[in-house]
Amino acid sequence: MREFNSTGLCVPRKHYMVDISERVAQIRAMVERGDYFCINRARQYGKTTTLSALRRALAGDYTVASLDFQALSHADFASEGAFVGALSQTLLDRLGPDLPDTAAQALESLAGRDPDERSLRIFFRALRLWLGEAGKPVVLIIDEVDSATNNQVFLDFLAQLRLQYLEREDDPTCPAFQSVVLAGVTDVKHLKARIRPGEASKINSPWNIATDFRVDMSFSAEDVAGMLADYEADHATGMDVTSVADELVDWTGGYPFLVSRLCQLADECGLSWDREGVDAAVRLLLSERNTLFESLMGKLDVYPELKAALRRILMEGERLPYSPDQDDIAQLEMYGFVVRGSGNDVRIANRIFETRLYDLFIVEDKLAGSTVYAAGDRERSLFVDDGCLNMCAVLEGFRRTYVEVFGPIEEGRRFGEFDGRRQFLLYLKPIINGTGNYYVEAQTRDQTRTDVIVDYLGKRFVVELKVWRGPRYNEAGERQVAAYLDHFGLDVGYMLSFNFNKRKKPGLKRVSVGDKVLWEETI
Repeated sequence: MREFNSTGLCVPRKHYMVDISERVAQIRAMVERGDYFCINRARQYGKTTTLSALRRALAGDYTVASLDFQALSHADFASEGAFVGALSQTLLDRLGPDLPDTAAQALESLAGRDPDERSLRIFFRALRLWLGEAGKPVVLIIDEVDSATNNQVFLDFLAQLRLQYLEREDDPTCPAFQSVVLAGVTDVKHLKARIRPGEASKINSPWNIATDFRVDMSFSAEDVAGMLADYEADHATGMDVTSVADELVDWTGGYPFLVSRLCQLADECGLSWDREGVDAAVRLLLSERNTLFESLMGKLDVYPELKAALRRILMEGERLPYSPDQDDIAQLEMYGFVVRGSGNDVRIANRIFETRLYDLFIVEDKLAGSTVYAAGDRERSLFVDDGCLNMCAVLEGFRRTYVEVFGPIEEGRRFGEFDGRRQFLLYLKPIINGTGNYYVEAQTRDQTRTDVIVDYLGKRFVVELKVWRGPRYNEAGERQVAAYLDHFGLDVGYMLSFNFNKRKKPGLKRVSVGDKVLWEETI
């Protein structure tokens, strides 16, 4: 019986998998054109599984030299001689009888020499012998090129590959690889920049021959539905495959690891295959330490400026314009934290990452002594009755706490100093912790309006947070919430207004908008 897999290589005979044959066909077309290119995607984005499928697809028509730089040690990158020796031996081990005799002898000679007698120039002479005598075109695939981070000898290796490519383009009779595919998280431009920061000559990558890789490796709802249909055929859970796939993609943005891990948790923990089961799997995922989260959070420890940018986006509602030339944004995108939004701004890549980051920042604020968080934690029992969350009571409790801590909202006060969204999430987090999920709707996240969606034991709450801008603006906001309720199939919604008008009436009131009911709390 197959199972879901979220670690390492996915194998079709062993694991439930998304059908990636169309993606592999697109990559094969690049190989057939003779492209040299990089597959740069975030950690655990399915690169290794895709390369495995690509090798199988190419095997009949090409000789595939598939290397993994994780197999090389740190010492193998210590010098040009060590690198050439390790690479020569790796090719001999991986290809063996597929190498022509002359090329095999040349590589064996290199592998056996003293490191001081090895060089990339001699190594590439051996490669040319191989490529010139090979019976089929040769494709070079190198996975985990991140292992060569900050290593000059690898960049010199890329420069030699680039030279070989240019010679082939000028004279098609020159022996060269049919295609070279590099895979990893960090792109070569970042490797280049980090080796000798400040040197202008290092800005130009030795891999500027690379064709842009535009194959979408994220999972669509249709992709996930196909995988779930295979599971359903084996287990007959009675799930609505389409709706569960939509829920999974809504939470994950199609990030392959996150989709697989949620399915794995649902399967192994015996959760229901519906929205409530997906929500439960999300809670389990957000509470665990796994290799992906450890890698991502480790990046924020190493690069505090990236963490600061994410905090500004989430906690302050700042809209950062997307610019691939801005280094912080390029790195956030490279590591998988953000994507380019439809409005040409920077968006957190998916709700799982967003919620994990919110939790991180909220815990940091809690540890800094947040009175609001402590109040929510202390009063949580007041808002749950027989397993049901009373959102009206939550809003009233937050208003009381907010006024006690910060004082009444008055005209002329700099609201940004206290950030209503941040304070509400600090109050909400301990109330639903361990039982419910929440996320902030990216389309409405700014300093004037935010929609917070809360899922609690199968029930969904939509809460709009907004700054009062007058009656007309408020009525427009009410209509927007009513439309949003239609989207979720809900009849009741909630609003939290931060009102600076001296004539305001603080407290909770009921508002009817068409067939919808809104409970509006005014501070």
